[in-house]
Amino acid sequence: MNIGSLLTQSAQTYGSLPAIRYDEERLSYKELNDAAARFGSGLLAGGLSGGDRVALFMGNSHYAVIALFGCLKAGLVVVPINAKLAGNELAYIIENAEAAALVFSQEKSDEVGQALREASSCWAIRVGDGEIGTSFEEVTEAGMPGAEDAQAKPDQLAWLFYTSGTTGRPKGAQLSHRNLLIMTIGAIAEMCDFRCDDIVLHAAPLSHGSGLYLFAAVASGSQQLIYHRHSFDPDDVLALIARERVTVIAFLAPTMISMLLSGEPSDTTSLRRVVYGGGPINLELSRNMLARFGPIFVQLYGMGEAPMTISRLAAEDHNPADSAALASAGTPRLGVEVRIIGGDGQVAGVGEEGEICVRGDVVMSGYWRDPEATAKALADGWLHTGDIGQIDSTGRLSLLDRRSDLIITGGTNVYPREVEETLLSHPAVAEVVVFGLPDPVWGQSVAAAVVTVPDAVVEAEELITFCRERAASFKKPKRIYFVDEIPKNAYGKVLRREVRDSAVKDQA
Repeated sequence: MNIGSLLTQSAQTYGSLPAIRYDEERLSYKELNDAAARFGSGLLAGGLSGGDRVALFMGNSHYAVIALFGCLKAGLVVVPINAKLAGNELAYIIENAEAAALVFSQEKSDEVGQALREASSCWAIRVGDGEIGTSFEEVTEAGMPGAEDAQAKPDQLAWLFYTSGTTGRPKGAQLSHRNLLIMTIGAIAEMCDFRCDDIVLHAAPLSHGSGLYLFAAVASGSQQLIYHRHSFDPDDVLALIARERVTVIAFLAPTMISMLLSGEPSDTTSLRRVVYGGGPINLELSRNMLARFGPIFVQLYGMGEAPMTISRLAAEDHNPADSAALASAGTPRLGVEVRIIGGDGQVAGVGEEGEICVRGDVVMSGYWRDPEATAKALADGWLHTGDIGQIDSTGRLSLLDRRSDLIITGGTNVYPREVEETLLSHPAVAEVVVFGLPDPVWGQSVAAAVVTVPDAVVEAEELITFCRERAASFKKPKRIYFVDEIPKNAYGKVLRREVRDSAVKDQA
């Protein structure tokens, strides 16, 4: 089944019900389906063919939903891209995915202009006024509102999600129509029983978690309320929940929950479910959110390679008095097998530590055109997550450490190697190691220990600005430590944890 046909079915069942609200824009399910069909068929009329990749580089809006379902209905592959990325980062993904088209919002014109100069040519489609590319409306006008959905085989590629690795450039996790359909069914069964009378708030990026839960909400005929501000304003979000009587929040990172707790009190009694994840959450924050909003939360543990999700901590397990449960990632999802592999390569026993490995129909088929990375990640038919954890006697999974070097700041992944490569391009930097430091608001903040070139003079702020100008702002270090040398073991491997522990002591 074509995953885009979920919208087609909902248009038949819930045709006149509201599907999308964004600022002043309103679309019923029939109107959304017609708009998506026209946009998808317009892409085909413009020269694209089934299996071509279409990159989406845009903030949240009704256009993002139309483009997403339009591509899928036309048999095209969606490549969602974080709208915060810099031009050179965008260029790499366009080039690697061999994207045939790029749909972008007008405010991203500078980044797109740079990317199109650096990457192979692709069809640029602009939402809003501007000089670059073809307008979204022109593509839509070339299509047909009644265009039939393309036939799709279950294992046909649908979603190419770029997730960085600690060893270098981002890799494209290949997710099929089957992956997304199983994910959607599981979301409705275990994460949130979406209903046709629900008002579902999307306050997180549709290019990631919130966009994946969009499938479940659309399949259920729910009304999608898309947050229209470019940045998350807790007071505004709380007022919006009270005013619109929001019943479900599709996805929040722990940082967003922390921000909501600091916001102005408002009536949030309409909320019946909030799904959260994307980073670790501490016990104090968990207890505070339950005290403020009640037992309405479900936590997910997952990743781009096995989306939404591997395990879940159900609402009934959010017990403030049960620290062990509250600190865990819950139990494996239905249809998902999880095992812990110890350092000896054998399956670990109850309570023993090791790497979390996953198997099931939510797991990707591999990385896009990267057989070496695929073979490593999917060894023995299991996804090797790189995360360290353990399973207790009740079957609950606990994460002891995120992927060894990964930094999660505000629910967004930052991989040290990317930041290190940027800093090493500065003429005053000889060596660098990047790591995460505990942060009360963001979960973690990016920090760097730098060894300068002999006789070089450089200030920390200069290096931070240097990073900000060459990569997404959330990747820049918030703190620079100048050191005489980077500690290494006998084999020359950087002792990143030793550097981090030293910085934590200094921070304290």
